[in-house]
Amino acid sequence: MSTLKGKSAIVTGSTSGIGLGIAKALAGQGVNIMLNGFGDAGEIENIRKEITAMGVGAVYSAANMEKPDEIRAMAADAAKAFGRVDILVPNAGVQFVSPIEDFPEEKFESIIRIDLMSGWYASKAVFKGMKDAKWGRIVSIVSAHGLVASPFKSAYVSAKHGMLGMMKTLALEGATFGVTANAICPGYVHTPLVDKQIPDTMKARNMTRDQVINDVILAAQPTKQFVTVEQVASLVLYLCSDNAAQINGAALSIDGGWTAQ
Repeated sequence: MSTLKGKSAIVTGSTSGIGLGIAKALAGQGVNIMLNGFGDAGEIENIRKEITAMGVGAVYSAANMEKPDEIRAMAADAAKAFGRVDILVPNAGVQFVSPIEDFPEEKFESIIRIDLMSGWYASKAVFKGMKDAKWGRIVSIVSAHGLVASPFKSAYVSAKHGMLGMMKTLALEGATFGVTANAICPGYVHTPLVDKQIPDTMKARNMTRDQVINDVILAAQPTKQFVTVEQVASLVLYLCSDNAAQINGAALSIDGGWTAQ
């Protein structure tokens, strides 16, 4: 029997891509799921039904990660639906690329709110409940950009480095209460979002699909292979397990060797 069976999780940005893969993996271990993210209402309801078919509870919050009140309400709704929140996966994130001198200030602030501050507000909302229960897991989906930088990504890199600092701090605050906080730092993950960028890059650079994947997208990843959603989700499951109880405040790379260089 799964040691996670009956526990409950909030996964932000879980209506597609990495977040959806994590939500399904947790549900497969008997965890109730609070879904969150944007998308077509009908498609989101289908996802919710697919997860409930696994024999767990599943609810959806349309909370905007730029709005603290909505984040607090999402956490309260999850606690009301499931009794408490045992696992938090701050996953929601956005990206914008520009030289700093041209970087729109409103874009910078939006990325900081979504990629950094939303994780702080969500953690704040669930942390006392985790401490009271003497068990909790916060697993933040950061990025290799939490460890290293790339040009023209000043907002994203700042936010992701900030998330690592936050996880280290929460790890210390929860250490004697059975609450751990860790970060997963993936390289490029094969998601629909990445897939959509390939044709545009092929056209812009006059390259083949293989050239774009190997020489542009995976230029920094020595394995020349995408990280899969399933690989990231399996690491989340491990960090939530009892075997990972002494992994706390860690930044775990899953990037094909990118940050080893």
